[in-house]
Amino acid sequence: MTKQERVDFVINTLEKLYPEVPIPLKHKDPYTLLIAVLLSAQSTDARVNTITPILFKKADNPYDMVKLSVEEIKEIIKPVGLSPMKSKGIYGLSKILIEKHEGKVPKSFEDLEALPAVGHKTASVVMSQAFGVPAFPVDTHIHRLMYRWNLSSGKNVVQTEKDAKRLFPKKLWNKLHLQIIYYGREYSPARGWDIEKDIITKTIGRKSVLKSVLK
Repeated sequence: MTKQERVDFVINTLEKLYPEVPIPLKHKDPYTLLIAVLLSAQSTDARVNTITPILFKKADNPYDMVKLSVEEIKEIIKPVGLSPMKSKGIYGLSKILIEKHEGKVPKSFEDLEALPAVGHKTASVVMSQAFGVPAFPVDTHIHRLMYRWNLSSGKNVVQTEKDAKRLFPKKLWNKLHLQIIYYGREYSPARGWDIEKDIITKTIGRKSVLKSVLK
């Protein structure tokens, strides 16, 4: 298969498997999505989804969030991990949203990435899922699968994102990045991986990956 044929195979297979892709993190607006994404760093969506209802009951907007102390936020979000850093980030960005953005989440990569604890991936998720702006946030699943599928060198997430944006049509980015995440979780996980169920890797996978797994 040519690279283009492999790309088309990925797109068509994922579309058959996941015609609809719900956003994994529970939220009701750009602010609650931003907080949920920030909390998901080095945690699982499932764990975040158990904590955000408790946090958002107390504060689901920046004005209420800054009424809480960093310590109070930290206590609530402790189960998701990295709570000292995340609580400072949540409080700090809420303050900046009030001071600089009239309490609203900005609709630009530059403004989002200038917020405390918000990196490029978090900004990409918010731009794509809250505002519908084409973006390709790369998480561990996408990074792993782009390498397994021989569509990226796997050197780092920056390179993986560049390769994904170069190979896949822009109009598909927002849906496709979610489809790959769902596929990675279900058929091509890091651990407990059954190559027989992983039709995409089995069909177009990197030779060295297939060789090592089929041993």
